[in-house]
Amino acid sequence: MVEKRRTFRLSRGIGYATIMTVECTAVQFVRIICAPGTGRRKGRMGCCTGAGRGKGTKSMEINGVECSKDVRYDQLGLSPAIMQALDKKGFVQATPIQGGAIPPLMEWKDVVAKAPTGTGKTFAFGIPILEHIDRASESVQALILAPTRELAIQIRDELKDLCAFQEGVRVVCLYGGQPIDKQIKQLKNAPQIVVATPGRLMDHQKRRTLRLDKVSTVILDEADRMLDMGFIDDVTKILDSIPNRKNLGLFSATISREVMDISWVYQRDPVEITVRPVNEDKPDIQQYRILLESRDQKLNTLLGLLRGGSYERAIAFCNTKNMTDRLAALLQQHHISARPIHGDIPQKEREQTLSSFRSGKLRVLVATDVAARGLDIDDVDVVFNYDVPDENEYYIHRIGRTGRAKKHGVSYTFVGTVAEEIKLNEIIRSQKYDIQTLKYDEDGCLMLVD
Repeated sequence: MVEKRRTFRLSRGIGYATIMTVECTAVQFVRIICAPGTGRRKGRMGCCTGAGRGKGTKSMEINGVECSKDVRYDQLGLSPAIMQALDKKGFVQATPIQGGAIPPLMEWKDVVAKAPTGTGKTFAFGIPILEHIDRASESVQALILAPTRELAIQIRDELKDLCAFQEGVRVVCLYGGQPIDKQIKQLKNAPQIVVATPGRLMDHQKRRTLRLDKVSTVILDEADRMLDMGFIDDVTKILDSIPNRKNLGLFSATISREVMDISWVYQRDPVEITVRPVNEDKPDIQQYRILLESRDQKLNTLLGLLRGGSYERAIAFCNTKNMTDRLAALLQQHHISARPIHGDIPQKEREQTLSSFRSGKLRVLVATDVAARGLDIDDVDVVFNYDVPDENEYYIHRIGRTGRAKKHGVSYTFVGTVAEEIKLNEIIRSQKYDIQTLKYDEDGCLMLVD
């Protein structure tokens, strides 16, 4: 038996973190003495918008019937153009949500799909849409609604990748924060697919710059968040304005009462797909909560974890725009590259921030829940809940930013007040999460608490 230790200083006045690894013949045991380890697993095992390459699991239900059959893209009867696009990305195996949703959507059936973040929902509805498109038509045939501009842009980009070998397919993205005249010019090019946020789509409808009377397929992505953000009236008005719709797909990480209400009114005998977060479909995320004596310890703890760990790309969540700005500025003062992202920041600046974060030029993205919703970034090593989220579902979507595409992720939640501890305990009870607890000992080391 060989014992190895690695020690690093967290930050001034906090102490040291030590990891002891005990290696036996066939099993490796890792025991945390002070702070948790930060090992990053290299290698691309799949893509959140594409496919995994592992074996399937009994992790999906279709209309209440458990399904475990592995599905390859070449078994789905897809066109050569779509297969060529998938081959270019190196995707062979469909994820469970794709294997479950693509066939009914291809048959023009309504779908309600619940799947964890990062399991490939965009390709699940994007592939059937592209297979149905009449490239000779100049009418809008498919509409995809997303709650945030960032998610809308990402969906558009993924659809463009998918239709790379389908000449004549035009995709337009409509969202607030961009000059509407520029979007009107794009609409004059007669797109067949429109990706939009509800508010901006309503603006175009009021201006009569967009017609939806030929739309056959409507998709609500991140449906629960969209309705929770107050878009339910806009969504119902939009759906009411599409008289020739053939099918409606509702995709979300959670299914709220509002989502079920939409399904009840606007869908007929929908195919209900549930992908449970188990086995390889469950994000590989080690979750920790750090119990602090006060909020004043949060900054030093964050700095210590960033300096002591091997985290190359991190997201820190705050509950308010003001706190997001403050934390980003404090990190910059301590020579850590960080920038905030929230709804009051101009769209162009937000896009530049996301571009820097994706390229690795920016180490820490400090975000609000709304701004970060739907971010599709595979290589986020760690998520910090600098503030405990106000709602249970926010926690799900926050930690879902890491551990994507079959990679290992870590999340830390800082608990500095009694109110925050009560909120986090409620999240743990409702979601049945296994969250390990860390606490500073008298020597200033973070210790695992039984």
